[in-house]
Amino acid sequence: MAGEKELQDDVTVSLEQTPSKRKKRPPAQLRVVHPKDLAVTIPLARPSVVLGRKPDEPSTPSLNHKTVSRKHFVVEWSSAREHHLGRDLSSRNGSWVNGLAASADPVPLAAGTIVRLGDVLAVYESGAGLTAAEVPAVSREALPGECAAIRQLRASVARAAADPSPALIIGETGTGKELIAAELHRLSRRKGKFVPVNAAALSSQLVESQLFGHVKGAFTGATTDSDGMFRAANGGTLFLDEIGEMPIDLQPKLLRAIQEGEVSPVGSTKTIKVDVRIVAATNRELADAVEAGTFRRDLFARLTLWQLRAPPLRRRRTDLFTWIGVLFEQWLRERGAKASPLSFDANAAEALLLQRWPENLRGLNRLVHELASHAPTEPISFDGLPEWLTDRPAAGSPPAKGRVSAPAATGKKRPAPDKEELLGVLEQNEWSVRATAKHFGRERKQIYRWMDKAGISRDGGKD
Repeated sequence: MAGEKELQDDVTVSLEQTPSKRKKRPPAQLRVVHPKDLAVTIPLARPSVVLGRKPDEPSTPSLNHKTVSRKHFVVEWSSAREHHLGRDLSSRNGSWVNGLAASADPVPLAAGTIVRLGDVLAVYESGAGLTAAEVPAVSREALPGECAAIRQLRASVARAAADPSPALIIGETGTGKELIAAELHRLSRRKGKFVPVNAAALSSQLVESQLFGHVKGAFTGATTDSDGMFRAANGGTLFLDEIGEMPIDLQPKLLRAIQEGEVSPVGSTKTIKVDVRIVAATNRELADAVEAGTFRRDLFARLTLWQLRAPPLRRRRTDLFTWIGVLFEQWLRERGAKASPLSFDANAAEALLLQRWPENLRGLNRLVHELASHAPTEPISFDGLPEWLTDRPAAGSPPAKGRVSAPAATGKKRPAPDKEELLGVLEQNEWSVRATAKHFGRERKQIYRWMDKAGISRDGGKD
C-alpha cells in the first residue's frame, strides 16, 4: 500500500541521512510493564534498536521470556516524519501495536502506544518529561508512578509548594487533583489546616456565608456566628475544587479575599484578616470560560500564578499496574484483609492498557473493587474482567474481529467463527495459522478444519 511504502521509505531516509542533516531526536524509551518480573526500561537513543531475547547491542536489555523471539521487534527513528517506527522481525509469536498485528511494514509509535511482543507488554514514551529530575521531597504515596507526565508533575509540585501564591490544578474528573493539592499543602509547611471545599456543591443561597462566614441574625436560620471556610483555613490552605462552577456574582468577592487577605462575614461591616493559600482545581478549560464570559478574567489571572496539569490515566499507562496495586492495598486496608496482589495474564493486561479510562482513577478503583470483591483466581484472564469494562470501546482497538475484543488465551474456548471473521483474523495475522490459533485459543489443526469447512484455501496459510 502507498502509505506503508511511505513509512518504509522514511526508515530508509532516516538511516541514510548524514548526521549534519538529522534533527535531534527527543528522549524516548519503551517501558516493559508486563509481566511484572520482567519490568525494565529500554532507551531508544540509537537510530535502530532491536528487541528480543538476544538484542544486537549489549546495552539493550534482554527480554528473556519464552514467548519472545531472539530478534523479535525493531524500533527505528524516522527523521523525515520525526517519530519512531516499529516493525515485527518475523517473530515466532507475533507483535502487536495498540492491539493490531504488526508485520514487516513499519508503523508509527506515539506517546502511550502499547507494544506487545508475544506475551510481553511495553509502553512507548517520549518527550522532555523523561529527563525531568526526580524530586525526593514529593511523596511517592501521594503521587506514585514513573511515567514522564508524573515526573513532570512532581517537579511542578515541588516548585509551586513553597510559594504562597495561588495555584490552579487542571485535570479531568478522577485524576487525583485533591491529592495534588494536599501534597502542595504538606510541602508548604504551613501550620494551618488543609480545608477542601467542593465549589460545585456549595448552596447558591448560602455560598457567601459558607466561604466568608456570617454573624448571628444575618439571615433566617443564622442563630450563631460562623467562621466560614476561609477562617477555618487560616494559616493553611483552602482547596476550592470545581472552581469553574462558582457563581460569577461571587467571583469578585473571592478575588478581593485573595488579593487583600481579608474577608467580610455576611451581616457584618467589619473585615477580618486571614492568611490563606488558595489552591483551586477544575476539569474545565477556564480560559474558554473567560472568553465565554462565565468566568472573570481578573480572577483567572490571579488563580493561575501557578498552573499544574493532572494527567489523565491514558497518559499514565506505564503506571497503570502501579495504581492497581495502590488501590488494592487501600481496599485491603479499609477492610483489615490480606491477600496476594492482583495479577493478570497477557490478554487481560493488554485490554486494561488499551482502555481510555474516561473516569480515570475512579474507573480504575471501580475495577479493583469488583475484582477484589469476587476473590478472583490468579492470574486474572480477559474473561475474568468485568463486562462493563470489556464491552467498552478501547483506545486504538481494532473492530469487533480484532485482538483486544477477542484475545487469544481467555481460558475458555470461543465458538467457531463464521467465514468472514476467520478470514479477517487470518488476514490480520498475515495468514499465519499459528498466530490465528493463538488468537482463538485453539490448536492449529482446528484452524485448518475451520478453513476447510468454510472453503478457505490452505495455500495462503503458513505455520
